[in-house]
Parts: sequence; structure tokens; C-alpha cells
Amino acid sequence: MAPTTSFLPGTDPLVDQADFAAEMVSGIDRYLDRLLQESGLVRAKRWHHDGKTINDYLLSIEPNRKRFSSLLGLKKSEESVVVREINQYTQNADGPLEICGTGDGFTIHAIEWSVRAGVTGEGLLLQPNRDPIANIIALPDCDWTPEMLVGLTSGIPEQAQFARRLAEAGCRIVVPMLIDRSNTWSGIPGVAKVNQPHREFVYRAAYEVGRYPISYEIEKILSIVDWLTGSEGETAHDPPLGAIGYGEGGLIAMYTAAVDTRIKATVVSGYFEPRESMFAEPIYRNVFGLLNEFGDAEIASLIAPRTLVVEASAHPEVTGPLEPQGERRGGAAPGRISTPSLNRVVRELSRARQLTQGLAEWSDLVAVEEGHGLPGSASALTLLLTALCGKGSELCPDGGESPRALNLPDAVIRQKRQFCQIMDDTQHLMREAEYVRESFWGKADRSTEESWRTSVEWYRSYFHDEIIGRLPMASESVNAKTRLAYSTESFTGYEVSLDVFEDVLAYGILLIPNGIQDGERRPVVVCQHGLEGRPQDVADPDVDHDAYHRFACRLAERGYITYAPQNPYIGETRFRELLRKAHPLKQTLYGFIVRQHEQTLQWLSTLPNVDPTRIAFYGLSYGGKTAMRIPALVMGYCLSICSADYNEWIWKNMSDRSPFSYLLSGEYDMPEYNLANTFNYAEMSWLISPRPFMVERGHDDGVAPDEWVAYEYARTYRHYAKLGWKDRTELEIFDGPHTINGKGTFAFLDRFLPATTDNTPC
Repeated sequence: MAPTTSFLPGTDPLVDQADFAAEMVSGIDRYLDRLLQESGLVRAKRWHHDGKTINDYLLSIEPNRKRFSSLLGLKKSEESVVVREINQYTQNADGPLEICGTGDGFTIHAIEWSVRAGVTGEGLLLQPNRDPIANIIALPDCDWTPEMLVGLTSGIPEQAQFARRLAEAGCRIVVPMLIDRSNTWSGIPGVAKVNQPHREFVYRAAYEVGRYPISYEIEKILSIVDWLTGSEGETAHDPPLGAIGYGEGGLIAMYTAAVDTRIKATVVSGYFEPRESMFAEPIYRNVFGLLNEFGDAEIASLIAPRTLVVEASAHPEVTGPLEPQGERRGGAAPGRISTPSLNRVVRELSRARQLTQGLAEWSDLVAVEEGHGLPGSASALTLLLTALCGKGSELCPDGGESPRALNLPDAVIRQKRQFCQIMDDTQHLMREAEYVRESFWGKADRSTEESWRTSVEWYRSYFHDEIIGRLPMASESVNAKTRLAYSTESFTGYEVSLDVFEDVLAYGILLIPNGIQDGERRPVVVCQHGLEGRPQDVADPDVDHDAYHRFACRLAERGYITYAPQNPYIGETRFRELLRKAHPLKQTLYGFIVRQHEQTLQWLSTLPNVDPTRIAFYGLSYGGKTAMRIPALVMGYCLSICSADYNEWIWKNMSDRSPFSYLLSGEYDMPEYNLANTFNYAEMSWLISPRPFMVERGHDDGVAPDEWVAYEYARTYRHYAKLGWKDRTELEIFDGPHTINGKGTFAFLDRFLPATTDNTPC
């Protein structure tokens, strides 16, 4: 039946000829920019600084300190810290430390210390020849070795060797090694190497289990703090404890001092500024939800009233990932570090002072020549020593003689050892994750269908709030606009635009079978494209895409109303940049997709031929990812089909052995914070239950092997079977690639949502 109008009755004409996918991505970008600009107001609501007295202040910020520690995923070891020397010749656990170098008034030892099972810290210990006046943890930028910071090897100017200069002043110094930005060991041996910096490679695996590279490094510093202060903690007779760090070391020093009040004074050099643009920094600095409560000023306020010195030195210059060479794959996330203007540093420090109003002045800014100053200026080090030891603690004005190397550790082997230890720990956490999830799901009650429906709501809310990110409800009326797109013997197609938020739209293609009788209501199948896809890929009758095979059209020919939405994972790196903006705000792209689909279902439900109780979801690849997450939260979907995506999702993201691992790909958007400990694909399917759920899988699909899919689906099936719903779930594995098969899935739809009374194509 030919359409009678160029747009659907009850809608306005769609006249805009824009690229709606690009408009969608740009609109979400503007929305996130507003959230970033407003993040300071959000943070203010989470703090209640009370500066009437020091004690009042400390009590008022303690909840924020605990939340900061939790946000970083820190895990305190119950083991006693053991420090021992380690070098290429000796591992002496019981005897005296052997010297690997000497300086003016101190000896140098290569040490390692226990953190927890399988994880150690490593670095240098600078031991003064007299009783130390202070204990100081000196953290270099991650691309500086401890030997550089001590002056045992070349690489940085003498003026920047602040660990050496503090040791010459009589301090005991520990210089930890940090994971660097090279990519020597990034990859899977025998499979592929990648150009991701070591810190990013660790980040991708750690993020999925609720941790970060900085989590591991802070824990290493906390362990050495335990050792320096003794098992009972610092006493009045112990040397006072301080910290100083530059670049990534400055980040670690500041974060650790914010967490641990045993650190009495801290110098942060080459790392302090407003963080609303942290999305442009390297991804290994990302912390999920950080900016909702913590900017640098707020973190600084956790250090107050202890001394904080912010040294406005030049920041390490990072221009992005190394270019892939030879057989090394690309795909590392972009990220830059550059020196901020002095005004930006001063502005953020002024904000910190405002937060601590009522306290005595507690912070100092050491301004050096903007853009050129080296870390470890005499002013900064003097302020640190004065805060720790009182007046009269001064540096040697000219420094001592250069340290002499005797038996240096192999810095390359040490870096590999530390990198592999952390990666091994992420793999251990990956294997343990299913047992952690089992405990996490302990409150779910499967004794009856009603008890399940009631108890699962807590998990649904957690999934929305803590994993996906909960945006406000749509702020705009639907304001539907449509225009005629296709007219065939079987169906009529319309482009559709809907409003969601200011600047954020929903767009798709609606296919309506011809011959629907007045008053007849049909089911709808929402047909979701994958990565870089468009609605036309699945709903244009003249397009037969290798993966989609016109499945929206084929279902419309069977009598279903179909709707193919545009999802925002399009634009190559563009949508991944949105995710970088979203994560520090505790948001993801799926938070927007939830609201888009809610708005879409609301509109579809108003159409005269739609049965609003029978709207199903069917997505392939990234659309399959959507099929796991959106119906778990949007209860208006009565059925979900995940095609070419369902598998053991945690292994897929984290495995450092499998060629299927996302650790090897450019999809740095894939890891979801702490997902491993809360929701794998089986748990997501539990959120969909008792609604029908199906998995479509080709034997030759490169997403994952059949074994992973079957292993995880067994948990889905067991859940449905135990609750008496086993007829509501199916797994079809067909002999084919990453594609819509459209056989078992179509039959599944016909069984639960018959399009017509005789279940035959119209």
C-alpha cells in the first residue's frame, strides 16, 4: 500500500538533511562539556570542610578521604613489609644491605619490598652515614629511573636530582621505580605486540577489576611508609616522614599523601592544575568518577593541615603514543601532557586555599621560570626540610660530589619484572573475579519468581549507577519528526528524529509493514547496528551488508514493525573521545543510549499500530553489547537477542594470553570500571530475566571462541532453568562468521512475539 503522506501522521516533517550520526556525537560532546564545566558545583555538594579547629577539619574531611581511597580501588595488604637488597649479584634477605653506590655522606642500596602476594616494590635506598634527620620518599617521573634521580646514571640535570640533594642534607631516601611509558613488553608473547605504553597496557587490564596503575603504585608507597614508620606507626622520636614527586611521581606523591596522614609534608612538582581537561591527558591517568568529588584542589585539601608545596615546574612533555613500528600494532589511546600556564596552577591552588579557609596558611607555591623550570628547586626542598625538621635544615648550596656507582641493578630487567608482576596480578584477579561476583550476588534471592524480581532491583540500580552511569531523565519532549524514506511492496520506511536532551537527539529508521488493519497492534523489533554502523545498514531495502543482511527489512517482511536506531559509537576515534570525557564524571556512552532508547520506546508506544507490551531488542556486535546492557535497564523491552557478541566478557577484556583479547586492539573504550567483580554477561542476562533472552553465535566469529560463549551461557541457562524459565532462553551456534543468521532468532521472535496470527510473512 503506497503511503499517503511524506511523513507519519502525528509527527512534524523532518526537513533537516544533516548527518544525524555526526550531529548525535557532537551533541553528546557539548552535553559532556557542560557537565565538565559544572563539575565543580557537583563536587562542592560532597564536601563539608569545617575549619573551626584542626580536629573539626580532620573529622569533616575523613569521609572524603575514605571515598578517595575507595575510588582508587586501594587494597591494604595484611602482610608485614620486608625490605631486602636486590641486585644482579645478590639477594640478601637477612643480612646487612650491600652497597651499590656511594654519595656525599650516604650509601646507596638497590632494594625491593613486599606489598602483597606476587607484588613487590623496587627502587633505591639512600642511607645517610649518620642518624637521618627525616625519611623522604622521592618519586621520579615514570620515565626517569631511580638511578637518574640519584645521579648514578645520566639523563637528567644535576639540579633536578632532588633525591640525591636531600640525601646529602642528611635524609634517608627511598626512590621507588614506576612503570614507564615505553612499550617494550606491551602485547601478548607469540600473538602480537602493541604500541600502548606500559602504563596503558596495565591500565586496560586493571580498570576491568576496579584498579589502576596508580593504585598499584600508591600501594607500593603505602608499604614503604609502613616500613619507614615501623609496625606501630610513627612516634615522636622517629624521623618525620615526607614525600616529593615529579610528573607521574607528583601524582603518586599527592594521592598518597591525601590517603595517608603519616606523611607530614609533601612537594608536588610538575603535576598540579585544574583537571576538567583530564580527558586529553594519557588514559592511564583516568579515574572513573573522579571529578564528581575530587579535583586537584580537593585532593590538596585532604593533605591539609599538613604541609603541601606545589612547585610550578615544567611538566613532562608527552605528545601521544609511540608510532607502531615493524610488527607492532597501533591502537594506543591518544593523550598529551604539557606544561600549564602559571595562572592555571595558581588558580587551582587558590581554590584549595578557599576550601581550607579558617585554617592557618598551609600551602606554598614555588614558582620557577614558567615552562622551563626544573623540579627540585632549592626553595621547594628547603620548604620541605623546614616543614619536617624545623628551621636550620638547609641544603648544601653547591651540592656534594657526584655519587659513585659500584654495582648497579639492571634497570631494564627491573622494569620488566615490575611490569610483569602487575600484569600477573591482574590475571589473578581476572581468574578470581567469578568468585567475587558470586559473593557480590549473595543478596539475590532465587527461591521464588517474586523474590527474584524484588531482590534483583538492587543489582539493577547498582548496574545503572556504578557501571553504566545514571544521567537525568530526558529533559526534552519527544518532538518527533519524520520523513518518508522507502516504499516497497512489503513495507514503508521513515526516517525519525527525536529530542532527548538539549543538543542530544535520537535518530533511526522505522519500517511499517503494509496492510496493517485499523486497530491492529503489532510487535516491534528494535534492530541495532554495530560499530561504525548506521540504521541504513540494517533497514535500507537496497543494502545487503555482509554482517546485517537487511535483517530489519526481513523482519518487516515477516510482519513485524521494526525500528533501527542510530547509536553513537561512530566516527572512528570521535566517540571514544566522548568516553574519555564521560569516565571522570562516572558516565559512559551507554548512559546516553539508555535515555535515547527510553525516549524511543515512549514514542513507539504512541503509534496506533504498535503493541507497547511487545517491543523486542535484537543487536549484532556493538549492537549485541547494547542488547546486553540496555534491556537490562530499560524494562520496556520484553525480549532481547544478543548476536555476535555474547561471551566470557571479562576474559575478552583482560586476558594477556588470548589472541581474542581487547588488550591487543584499538578499542580502548571496551574496559568498564570494576565490571569483572560485579557483572559478566551472565549477570547482565539475569537482569533481563524473566524476559526471553537469546544468543546468536557463528562458529567462525572472531569475537571469541565457542568455548568462551558456551562457558558463560551455561550460567545464563542455569539461572533461567532454576527459576522455571528454561523455555525462555536459547543459544544458537551456526556454521558461519560474525553475522546475523536470522533462523533460530527469527523463530524465537515468532514464538514469543508472533507478528501475525498465522505467523507467516505478510
